[in-house]
Amino acid sequence: MSSWTRWHGPATARLWGFCWLVMGFWRSALACPTSCKCSASRIWCSDPSPGIMAFPRLEANSADLENITEIYIANQKRLEIINEDDVEAYVGLKNLTIVDSGLKFVAHKAFLKNTNLQHINFTRNKLTSLSRKHFRHLDLSELILVGNPFTCSCDIMWIKTLQETKSSPETQDLYCLNESSKNIPLANLQIPNCGLPSANLAAPNLTVEEGKSVTLSCSVAGDPVPNLYWDVGNLVSKHMNETSHTQGSLRITNISSDDSGKQISCVAENLVGEDQDSVNLTVHFAPTITFLESPTSDHHWCIPFTVKGNPKPALQWFYNGAILNESKYICTKIHVTNHTEYHGCLQLDNPTHMNNGDYKLVAKNEYGKDEKQISAHFMGWPGIDDGFVLFHKIPLDG
Repeated sequence: MSSWTRWHGPATARLWGFCWLVMGFWRSALACPTSCKCSASRIWCSDPSPGIMAFPRLEANSADLENITEIYIANQKRLEIINEDDVEAYVGLKNLTIVDSGLKFVAHKAFLKNTNLQHINFTRNKLTSLSRKHFRHLDLSELILVGNPFTCSCDIMWIKTLQETKSSPETQDLYCLNESSKNIPLANLQIPNCGLPSANLAAPNLTVEEGKSVTLSCSVAGDPVPNLYWDVGNLVSKHMNETSHTQGSLRITNISSDDSGKQISCVAENLVGEDQDSVNLTVHFAPTITFLESPTSDHHWCIPFTVKGNPKPALQWFYNGAILNESKYICTKIHVTNHTEYHGCLQLDNPTHMNNGDYKLVAKNEYGKDEKQISAHFMGWPGIDDGFVLFHKIPLDG
């Protein structure tokens, strides 16, 4: 017993705790690159000696890389390249700073998977050129490029355009080197045959019937000659496109009513920037009553329904086979409209046994109609059946 106590007492617990602490520091040291300090959310590399030659990568199994939100690199003269796969594991990255370092090249797809990036600072590096394709998919609030020896060319005109179109009054003091190695303010840079492109859709308004097909045509222009592509978002309908130089077409077949209201864009893109021309797709289709249920009681009695249709369907209620003449005591209320979908109810104010019966809703527009029916029992006949009973839905034949 005394031997067990001697080896498993408080002193042993403290020893084990110390060992685990040392192992933790050892694992962290292994995971974090030399000349860097790492935490659960941050990587900081500012020690110039010995410095780093490659972008800092943590071991894949060392920590949750997606939790890294900030990477700060400074005074790393031997760091020259960001490769395509250097940053991809840091999917939660928001702030990237590389300053006073030797960065010369950034791969085109370096930030493809870093959609959370908000701030990038490449101040005082060795960048001579930088493509807008690095950042086109990002919603950046800040891109700082001061102090880089950019070469005056069409490749960096997008930076000038970005400065001119920024909503913020703060502008960066950017320069580029011309053929005479003279510093030219980027704001004054003029490059022949180097401007923003334009896109033009042939169909500014697009209305089509469900199940039909339609073809959109687009032309783009610009110098440098732009690429043309289509942005269809989450379009449900089957579609395919053809592009030949500066002309393009988009064929949409068997158009779904679910695509009504969606935007389709033709985009022209070149080195300097992009332009787009968009159209909203309007789909006409026959009504469908997607929901009709038994009455519920709140402030008023309500027979709830949901109807889809475009143009907006006309609604007509029938009571026991006859047209229901609405009044302030019994009337249709639409509570929510979602483009082509309408949520509402037939509202009844203090219904009695006289209102028991079959209620049929008919929704109709120029493309067709739909109808559904329920049976409602609000109140028993006096002296026969006091109280409420369950409701049941009656399917319609045909």
